[in-house]
Amino acid sequence: MTDPGIPFPALGTSALPPVPATGDGDWLAGVVTAARAAAGRLPAPTLRDEAWRFTDIAQLARQSYLVDAGAAVPPDAAALQPLVIDEAAEARLVFVDGVFAPGLSAIGALPRGVRLRPLSSVLRGARDGSGDGASGADAEVRAHLARHAAFETDFFSAINTARLSDGAAVVCDRGAQATGAVHLLFVSTGRAAPLAVQPRVLVVAGAGSELTVVEEYAALGESIVFTNTVAECVVGADASLHHVRLQRENRASFHVGRCAVSIARDGRYRSVSLNIGARLSRLDLSVTLDGEGAQAHLDGLALLEARQHSDLHSLLDHAKPHGTSRQLHKCVCDGGSHAVFNGRILVRPDAQRTDSAQQSRGLLLSPKAQINAKPQLEIFADDVKAAHGATVGQLDGDELFYLASRGLPVEQARKLLTYAFAAEVIERIPVRSLVAKLAAQVMARSGL
Repeated sequence: MTDPGIPFPALGTSALPPVPATGDGDWLAGVVTAARAAAGRLPAPTLRDEAWRFTDIAQLARQSYLVDAGAAVPPDAAALQPLVIDEAAEARLVFVDGVFAPGLSAIGALPRGVRLRPLSSVLRGARDGSGDGASGADAEVRAHLARHAAFETDFFSAINTARLSDGAAVVCDRGAQATGAVHLLFVSTGRAAPLAVQPRVLVVAGAGSELTVVEEYAALGESIVFTNTVAECVVGADASLHHVRLQRENRASFHVGRCAVSIARDGRYRSVSLNIGARLSRLDLSVTLDGEGAQAHLDGLALLEARQHSDLHSLLDHAKPHGTSRQLHKCVCDGGSHAVFNGRILVRPDAQRTDSAQQSRGLLLSPKAQINAKPQLEIFADDVKAAHGATVGQLDGDELFYLASRGLPVEQARKLLTYAFAAEVIERIPVRSLVAKLAAQVMARSGL
């Protein structure tokens, strides 16, 4: 049985699933109950909220959404082939319209100490008491799920947590080395429209471990889908986590995401976020350097055209000494598209010897395109090295002249320079087969 379509403002309070039965899973019932209370209390963001003043979600709110499409109907495997990543041949979880699709997933001989599971199975074990209690991956889920993304104060996170049902749990034990990559693929088919899905992702990299995760959202149909996703990443002491986030849903859809990251002592987190699809998209990326010597590198690219709108709000929270962070965010806007970047760096009083740098670069390809960039530095420590910069402009006239003077048509030169601008971020993805696929997609979109 499926839930009926309900107005968007009611997603936080109506048609919510029953609170999980108690038993050994008391912790899960408590989380969902608290999230339901928050979802009923928090107002939806509007243009009057400073953090949303450039992003109007009225078009998203005007829709009514089916909030439970029932059992997934897997698409033909051939339809997924363009999305398959060679490096994740035996480490792929696929979710269709918000529901785990085991027939399309591949969990082979994972390296020792690496566990990859659909979150639904972990939650089911918590509800009926069949989980493995205080050991293994279930214990890591219990320790970290809904502990880092603040659903108590964030409207969309509260909705996601209140409807917690499926998603992915990736756990890399202490000292484990994950070869290749783990691919978490969330696809919408358009079989039920408009549809709201609430994916959840939890990634735990234990002390001294190394892990690469690709979190991808894609569409196989053209129907409206509202994706409201929350990811939580925990980087242990001296661990290394590469996190690639790729959003390429269809142009009719809406995408709201939150990613909360915690980095322990000497931990290393590197993120590459690419936003290519959706009619309207918003990502809140919050990274806390919570251990001495923690490192964070955030790279991002928004490639927009027509009437697309993309909004990235990031927070680099330096909470402990000797932290290092670097951020590069690029926007390419054509047609009547609109990109928003708000990058905040916070250095707390105890975070002495912090080294942080941030760059925002925007490229306008049309007189109707718009980019709003707002870098922020909040420093409450004395011994700090920090810098930021933001530029928005058009293609360099000298570079165009140089290429044209060597026989390249001006339009072709424009396309080549645009691709080169975007490729700097794409090339930082540590998954070579994905780099090749994305390069081809960007080149095709640029007309090369």
